[in-house]
Amino acid sequence: MNQIARAPRRHPSEFVAEMSFGDLAGVRISFINMPLRESAQPNTPPQGPALLAARLRQYGADVNIVDLNAYRIKDELAGLDKSGRHLTYDEARRLITCHFDRHGEPHVIGLSGMITTLRWQEEIVRQCREVVPDAFMVSGGGLSTELKDGLFEMDAQLDAVAHSEGDDIVLVLAKVVRDALRRGMAGRARALEESGFFIGRIGDRDRYVFGGDRPIDLDNLPFAAWDLLDQDVYGNRIIEQYISVPVWGLAANNSSATPFTMHRSLTTVSSRGCPYACAFCYRGAQGERNYGMRTAQNVAAEARWLVDTYNVDFVGFPDDNFAVDKRRIAQLPGAFAELGIRWGTHTRLDEADERLEDMARSGCVYIGFGAESASPNTLEHMRKGGHILRRGTQRINGYDLPTTMVEGIRKCREVGIHANCTWIMGFPGERLDDLKASVAFILWQRGLYTQGFTPGTPEYANQVASVNSRMFTATAYPGTEMFALPSVRDKLTKNFGIAFDKVGQPLFDAAFRNYVLELDDATKLMHGTDGQPLNFGAMPDDKFVEARALADRGEIEKILDI
Repeated sequence: MNQIARAPRRHPSEFVAEMSFGDLAGVRISFINMPLRESAQPNTPPQGPALLAARLRQYGADVNIVDLNAYRIKDELAGLDKSGRHLTYDEARRLITCHFDRHGEPHVIGLSGMITTLRWQEEIVRQCREVVPDAFMVSGGGLSTELKDGLFEMDAQLDAVAHSEGDDIVLVLAKVVRDALRRGMAGRARALEESGFFIGRIGDRDRYVFGGDRPIDLDNLPFAAWDLLDQDVYGNRIIEQYISVPVWGLAANNSSATPFTMHRSLTTVSSRGCPYACAFCYRGAQGERNYGMRTAQNVAAEARWLVDTYNVDFVGFPDDNFAVDKRRIAQLPGAFAELGIRWGTHTRLDEADERLEDMARSGCVYIGFGAESASPNTLEHMRKGGHILRRGTQRINGYDLPTTMVEGIRKCREVGIHANCTWIMGFPGERLDDLKASVAFILWQRGLYTQGFTPGTPEYANQVASVNSRMFTATAYPGTEMFALPSVRDKLTKNFGIAFDKVGQPLFDAAFRNYVLELDDATKLMHGTDGQPLNFGAMPDDKFVEARALADRGEIEKILDI
């Protein structure tokens, strides 16, 4: 890599403070959102690109969105899959080409997606380079934030990465491109190099890194530009498709479950970051441990806008951790008083205390908890033990289960909030008995939720189904503490040939790329290049594979008999 000296680090807001509304007039930007989880109907529209689009429009940019994740085609090629299939690469190319014909060739193409979308991003960059060869192509979102300039080693045709929170840095990036356009083709390269974001030449392209940061005031940001998804170039009503698929619940076909239904739902993020440091979690694209939040009044104002504009009956707040600040929670009943809207969110079980009463009074009917494990041993390995285990354990169903988790679920039941727990199996240090503790907790919650219902009735079955029993497989995502564990690095080297430098960072070579390409649905049991299951836990491989198969078949109670 031919490195050059970078300009001194400045917060992106300092650059934005020097801009005026209208500064980006004449800059055309297309965001392309990558497909996710083909097995489920898309139920969460791409808020990242929609927020950035709204921000760019404040300064006069011409912005549009292509959402490749919106399509689940049901035809012979999809087979018997209930959810349909993604677009093929050829279909995606035709859609993108038609989109550019309608909206004009973009000066900037921003690709958004999680780390699991590397294969799609590589393909879409290649296609766009053929269709619009002079466009400035940028990768943003989870993929770029986790890999940063390492992504250049995998994608030969990408110009830039924009990592972390993009609300301000996207304006800076657009202004850099605007200044380059004004210099004409002859002066474009020099203008880009002089921007301060040029990091050198990698492969045969000049490369740029735009580092984002937390906006000064989250309340001052515009709401997402959902109007850009009103209709695609084929006449499909994209935003309506999202609204019609429940955010959470059995119909969503994800790790959520609810005893109730919703007919029209949308999501928005009310806070960013999380002050905790769970070993399996990567929060870099949304604030890392720097927790920040919008006010209760601002959140309620957006909920009102979603109700008035899209006639939704449920709003989801898929924050990493909604309930950190008790003061904001106390303001929710007043802020939501006139709305009459049901809503749900995510938080921690050690926060399922008196806060739940104000949340319930303001319309909250659903909370997703990242329980992950009910074993004290596994929770300690996950770095979740401190707060969760502070109140000790209770002997239930033959296992010592965390009191904080048990009482949190009971408190939710008391105030009328449905508690949905997510689970992880195979985390480093987890033994078979630790996994059985999680199963015992799920069965305990199922028993709690079916009290008063008659077995064999639809109502009883609905309560059973409302208790999530799906389990994710512990997956080592780059950038997480789990990925850096010596035992995990050893398995990644043995199973995938991944090499690490002296400080434990992976080398961005072909082996690492192949591993990233294998990352997919988190329930997936990965196998190494030698065909062996990628089991990071402490249980024998054969027991792990057996337990994974039982979980996949919805027969978790049989794990207790292994």
